[in-house]
Amino acid sequence: MARFIITESVPLKGKVRVSGAKNSVLPIIAASLLADGQSVIEEIPYLNDVRIMCELVESLGACIELCEGNTKLKITSGSISDTTAPYELVNKLRASFLVMGPLLAKTGKARISLPGGCAIGTRPVDLHLKGFMAMGANITQGHGYIEAASRGRLKGGKIYLDFPSVGATENIMMAAAIADGNTIIENAAIEPEIVDLATYLTTMGAAIKGAGTDTIKISGVSCLTAASHAIIPDRIEAGTFMAAAAITGGDVIVENVVPDHMKPISAKLREAGVEISEELTSIRIRGGELKAIDIKTHPYPGFPTDMQSQMTSLMSMAHGTSMIIETIFENRFMHVSELKRMGANIKIEGRSAIIEGSNKLTGAQVKATDLRAGASLIIAGLAAEGVTEITDIEHIDRGYMNIDTKLSSIGAKIIRIAD
Repeated sequence: MARFIITESVPLKGKVRVSGAKNSVLPIIAASLLADGQSVIEEIPYLNDVRIMCELVESLGACIELCEGNTKLKITSGSISDTTAPYELVNKLRASFLVMGPLLAKTGKARISLPGGCAIGTRPVDLHLKGFMAMGANITQGHGYIEAASRGRLKGGKIYLDFPSVGATENIMMAAAIADGNTIIENAAIEPEIVDLATYLTTMGAAIKGAGTDTIKISGVSCLTAASHAIIPDRIEAGTFMAAAAITGGDVIVENVVPDHMKPISAKLREAGVEISEELTSIRIRGGELKAIDIKTHPYPGFPTDMQSQMTSLMSMAHGTSMIIETIFENRFMHVSELKRMGANIKIEGRSAIIEGSNKLTGAQVKATDLRAGASLIIAGLAAEGVTEITDIEHIDRGYMNIDTKLSSIGAKIIRIAD
């Protein structure tokens, strides 16, 4: 098992480039099952999750070719040879459930093992299934699998999501792209990743309007054709680098970003005393004296739950008392016990973390309990006195492409040890 060794770092300085968004590329790989021919997907972050999704679509009959240093995918899809997504792959990756919509729409049936992923809380798939049923699918469950079947093509329908679930919006949108008739998704998720998927589907020939708003309208077409697409930058990776620059008092330019996607993160960093300046595709972060702030996570365009852990580390070094309220996942404070080992003064009350900031953290041996928790420990380690050792870093590698190399390039003292 690999681990990171981090030594207190001088203020980070320089330029660092953000990779393509993991949360965008996974549904786009799944959507490629809908196309006939070879699609080309660029700006690929070849993470473990991406590798697993590629293995999954290959098991269903697609052909995958990686090229240009694993930054481009060529996906050849046509006939689907299998409609069962096996346990050994689905258990490793929650996003694997996103193949259900394409499978059901294209073949009329799908059999998916109940999904796995980070243990950060309950993330049910009932909204996905609600959408499929509204489109005429019959859903059954047993022996650890969910099965969906339809007689003929799925039928367009009107679907209201009780919560603006990103995954459900994506799965229903993909299924509706080649359904018979019109589909309306109300209370849809509006994240940039939804817009990116809609852009890809539209390039393939889908008729989608309203992506990026809470009402998406899809007019089903008979078939989709292969297309080329470049993945949007990863806003959570960008936010993580911004927090790393801020906690070290650095001066860093984060490149390959969409500043509009970063607004909730940039706003809170400014409130905390960090200087933020924006260009067309980059953001410059100049750290200063950190001030305590309050944060409440919300679906986009609110503050992202995927940045909550990193901001907890940052607020541990701020002057004053901060409060972070987590509204999305009930188990997303697992990083707190690890930060306490490093001297952070944090109290958990239900879904709230009360952080008494100080100007001192100390290095310790800690473990990454999930993807973003691991990122928070890296950030804390950069500012902590002494040496921090982070184990279980396979969680971190699920969401960050070469994070140690990228941080080292701007002055971080971080090394990867392969045991």
